Amino acid sequence: MKLKTKILLGYGAALLLALGMGGWGTINLKRLGRASNAILQENYRSILAAEKTIDALERQDSAVLLVMLGDRQEGLEQFREFEIVLLQWLGRAKDNITIPGEAEIVATLETQYRDYLIAFSQLQTQLSGDRTPNREVTTAYYYDRVLPVFEAVRQTSLELLELNQQTMEAASDRAQVLSERAIWSTVALGGATVGVGVVASLLLANRLTRPLQTMTRAAEQIADGDYDVTLPVDSDDELGILAVEMQGMSRKLKAFRELNVGRVIAEKKRSEAIVRSIADGLVVVDEGLRIVAINPTAAKIFEIDSVALEDVPFLEAIDDRPLYEYLKTTLKTQKPPRLNADESVRSIESEEKTEYYQLAIAPVKNTKHQLLGVVLLLKNVTELKELDRLKSDFVATASHELRTPLTGMAMSVDLLLETAPAKLSDRESELLAATQEDIQRLRALVNDLLDLSKIESGRIDLEFTPVDVKFLINKVIDTFKVQVEEKNVRLAIADSSDSLTVNADANKIAWVLTNLVGNALRYSDDGGTIVVNARQGGRWVYISVEDNGPGIPLEYQAKIFDKFVQVKTDRDIGGSGLGLAICQEIVKAHGGTIWVESTPPDGSKFTFTLSAVAPSERPLS
Repeated sequence: MKLKTKILLGYGAALLLALGMGGWGTINLKRLGRASNAILQENYRSILAAEKTIDALERQDSAVLLVMLGDRQEGLEQFREFEIVLLQWLGRAKDNITIPGEAEIVATLETQYRDYLIAFSQLQTQLSGDRTPNREVTTAYYYDRVLPVFEAVRQTSLELLELNQQTMEAASDRAQVLSERAIWSTVALGGATVGVGVVASLLLANRLTRPLQTMTRAAEQIADGDYDVTLPVDSDDELGILAVEMQGMSRKLKAFRELNVGRVIAEKKRSEAIVRSIADGLVVVDEGLRIVAINPTAAKIFEIDSVALEDVPFLEAIDDRPLYEYLKTTLKTQKPPRLNADESVRSIESEEKTEYYQLAIAPVKNTKHQLLGVVLLLKNVTELKELDRLKSDFVATASHELRTPLTGMAMSVDLLLETAPAKLSDRESELLAATQEDIQRLRALVNDLLDLSKIESGRIDLEFTPVDVKFLINKVIDTFKVQVEEKNVRLAIADSSDSLTVNADANKIAWVLTNLVGNALRYSDDGGTIVVNARQGGRWVYISVEDNGPGIPLEYQAKIFDKFVQVKTDRDIGGSGLGLAICQEIVKAHGGTIWVESTPPDGSKFTFTLSAVAPSERPLS
């Protein structure tokens, strides 16, 4: 007999009883449902109609009193409003007549209410007309004619309410009896079902668990590496077939293990050798930020022993909190962190020299895109840093050497233009004027290069003082009055009642603002708008310059702060391409950051941050 047949026979009787119990329960539930539905349909709606009728009638009586007291307009409106409500509920009561005697009460109620409306109409007649109504007469009419009809209607509504309440109580008692019978019958049938099920389960469980326990012990033996498994086969059902297959599996696993252990060990050694041979520093951590692998280069960089670092927390082995936060962020977002130029290069100082390493952090995922850990690569860029330093030194030296001859050339050209204009032809004058402009442009470029070299080398002198931001912005805006009027551009400061103070070198920050406003002015069309704004967020003050010009293309936004980078346009904008690079270095020297937001053709917004000064630290004005 198959295992499936045994299970079906074992649970067949319990299943039939369960179906029977379910059918019996369904029948009882339907009975209870019909009883409950009868209570709701036959009684509850009529009770609700009677209650609403009484409530509307009492509100109409209040309206009658308002009319008698002189507030005739409000009283009539209230009377007519609740007349509609009462008639609606009276109609519902007529539609829900389900018990004996209810139709007579509803008919009486309808007749009495009609008399009540007639009495109120007659009262209105007495109150209308040119003469002033006699209050005593109207009051006597109310008590003699209106109030008795009101009491009769109210009493009839109460009779309708009591009739349905009594009927509901009787129906509820019948439903209670039916419910008790259903409970006891269901409990009895359920007990029988449970008893049969328990007996069948015990017999079937005993039949199944003996071979399963034997196979469980065999599986544990295989898991421990002992593949010499022998299982008794005393049936031809699925369990017997499973026992035979487990014995065959154990023999195949034994052969496979003997064949592949050497290969696995060789592959592991090959992977370890590849990691060790990588010239750059390599650190791999798991999801718990514990070190999985580290090559000798990385161990040398961090001056640690790579042999004793397996399964050690990263922060415990490498005391570098920023690097730890980058790895933690990568695990959380499952994406490489966004690092700026300063954050992506890490300097490591040793006794001999300072070396620089480019950081590359990436998540490690399997073929199912499940996160396994994070890999950290440290590429030695010391030579590139040295080349960049040499390049900056060369630029600074060349710019310094060019300044003297350029000054002499400018003086010579200026002297010629001042002393010999009559001796020069028009063509010669034009050439000298063009030469003068070119010399001024070269002098501006040389000055920018020298300023950038000073900032990059850290030789710039900053005089930090508390600076009022609004005063600084107004001072910069004042310098562009002539250019703004010539170009018909609106230059304004955003409305702000906040008094903001920053800790900065006023001249250097004014230079940054002047450069940003000048760029916005050059790229804005006639009739454009430039807005300078300042706001505080936490311990930083955010200063921005926003224009509605053509915007900056996406391919330029990533390198707009590099040296000699200018956005190409269909018109000659001018400039050396060093202004934004100098702005970035000045802001960095203040401990802040600068960035651009632009979605062509909707303009651009340059923002930089400066350290805010607390109100208690500001100088007294």
